[in-house]
Amino acid sequence: YVAQVNDLGADTKGGGKSSAAADKVVEEIRAKGGKAVANYDSVEDGEKLIQTALDSFGRIGVCVCVLVFTVVFVFLCTPDLIQRVHLRGSFLVTRAAWNHMKNQKFGRIIMTTSAAGIYGNFGQANYSAAKLGLLGLANTLAIEGRKYNVYCNTIAPVAGSRLTETVMPPDVVAALKAEYVAPLVLWLCHEDCQENGGLFEVGAGWIGKLRWERTKGHTVRQKNKAMSPEAVRDHWDKICDFTAATRPSGIQESLQSIMTVLSQVESDEVGANPTASAAATGGSAINPALAVGQKVSTSLFTFNHTQCILYALGVGMSTKDPDHLRFLYENHPDFGCLPTFGVIASQAVLMEGGLSSVPGLGIDFTQVLHGEQYLELYKPLPTSGMSEATVADVLDKGSGAVLLLDVQKFHHSSSTSEVHFICIHHFNVSFPESSKQCLFPPRSQAALYRLSGDWNPLHIDPSFAAMGGFKQPILHGLCSFGFAARHVLKQFAGNDPSRFKAIKARFAKPVLPGQSLQTEMWKEGNRVHLQCKVKETDVVVLAGAYVDLHGESDGGGLQSELVFAEIGRRIESLGSELVRKVNAVFGWEITKDGKTAAQWTIDLKSGSGSLHRGAGGGKADVTFTVSDQDFMEVVQGKLNPQKAFFSGKLKIRGNIMLSQKLEVILKDYAKL
Repeated sequence: YVAQVNDLGADTKGGGKSSAAADKVVEEIRAKGGKAVANYDSVEDGEKLIQTALDSFGRIGVCVCVLVFTVVFVFLCTPDLIQRVHLRGSFLVTRAAWNHMKNQKFGRIIMTTSAAGIYGNFGQANYSAAKLGLLGLANTLAIEGRKYNVYCNTIAPVAGSRLTETVMPPDVVAALKAEYVAPLVLWLCHEDCQENGGLFEVGAGWIGKLRWERTKGHTVRQKNKAMSPEAVRDHWDKICDFTAATRPSGIQESLQSIMTVLSQVESDEVGANPTASAAATGGSAINPALAVGQKVSTSLFTFNHTQCILYALGVGMSTKDPDHLRFLYENHPDFGCLPTFGVIASQAVLMEGGLSSVPGLGIDFTQVLHGEQYLELYKPLPTSGMSEATVADVLDKGSGAVLLLDVQKFHHSSSTSEVHFICIHHFNVSFPESSKQCLFPPRSQAALYRLSGDWNPLHIDPSFAAMGGFKQPILHGLCSFGFAARHVLKQFAGNDPSRFKAIKARFAKPVLPGQSLQTEMWKEGNRVHLQCKVKETDVVVLAGAYVDLHGESDGGGLQSELVFAEIGRRIESLGSELVRKVNAVFGWEITKDGKTAAQWTIDLKSGSGSLHRGAGGGKADVTFTVSDQDFMEVVQGKLNPQKAFFSGKLKIRGNIMLSQKLEVILKDYAKL
């Protein structure tokens, strides 16, 4: 146990100063085998307080703000000292620790409120205001810190202290031990605790969680009529009736009731209940904990040459260019489908209402914009198969959210009964050889592209586009995506679809009808970097984009490459936490046709973790040898690792006990 104890040593009225209180707690911690240092700075010197902890221990993982003193005054006398210590002091200490917690992707913050703040108390207006202010601060920190694994909760404790001994009988103070509060604080600070934004009353060994409740309410105005205090009076019982009350979980859900009333009044549907409507739809609040990991849909797809040709036309191919015939004429000897057609089979996830059924997502589809797209092919697209979509992550951006969807495609071979992994999509709803191509999509391009399956009215209906904040319908982002991909294929791969491996792009700005697209490309090895601009305005519309190509003699990659690429992405965002949980270096030898086809090193022992192709990173503590096919079956849960080991399919060298930690890498964090 490692701790810093801060106590200015003031008396119950905030005056004086002494080191005795902090020193006493430090001695207790050290007596039980822990490490502790004392700090006597005022909480108004939050930076100094946190710096002492960093100098002593090198990091700050937990911040518990327990600020105790009060002054009883009537309402008209509100001492500044109360606000400075309780509210501003907690803010300054937490602010000093905040960036350290964010950067290390871990932090636990406990704010200490009071029943006087939650319920109010006679003669304590100053103290109550400060303590309820702490709850508002904690609730906002819980929202802002969630994506960084920094959680904030609030406790309202009742315990014997220097403060309560002045207002409680001695025997009660002795019975209400601080030891009956500490276990709750310790659990809320533990890395395994996922509670965030909670409010708890605690004392004498009892713990209770509080939440807000709201009546269904009643709308007391009608269209084109003035709202009157008499209408409020006449419906007061309904306004205050807690029968079938709702429990809003966030500001989005709170505001939804108001926005619903606006539309109901305009449509003369005042009898409808806005809060009931919100409850029926799950509200508009975003709850990543409920959404992440949810299967959005599993759907079958089939297509023939007609859909392939329609898609090629939708991304601007034309019979005017002889090179385009192989994608437009089904009897061409090299007829094939553009690789980016792979995104079309995934459109059903977005267009057939699958997202609306996911718990924790309150989506207004007039406001949805496509942020990024990643597509990687492992086999040429078959004419039928199955798509599975999963919510990989939800990133709360305050004014909105970013939804990350993983869509995988499989094909069941009727001849061998094998299931083949085809491709994966990630939706986010010196310069060597370079090139530049410009094209002019006709004004009707969006109308043509949508025939491939993206029926979003944002791209065709002016009134729907206006609801999304656009003056006119815009071109599909995936249409620009297709334009860019075919430019790369033509310029650097001789229009050979088999050379295509993967594409990634971020949709930066919309494209309007009549604007022309310009693709700028430069090649480094087998990766082609690119960006798309609107020629007339020079505005970048596709950014951070690249296309990976197979070498001319490369027939395609290993399926396991996808898994290691995903593990690499997770290490980038969760490396420090993985290093803390795993603390080992894993080596992998992937074989194909009995020969070593790839080697990987997963270093979860040093720094914030890393992934290397080959023998990079630290020396492997344990090395696994497995075929590409068997590796994929293990990852997908079709082959038990223990059975694979005993049957000889999985060979292990080194510390065999470390194999027990594989699940942390392959399942819990990779989200495969």
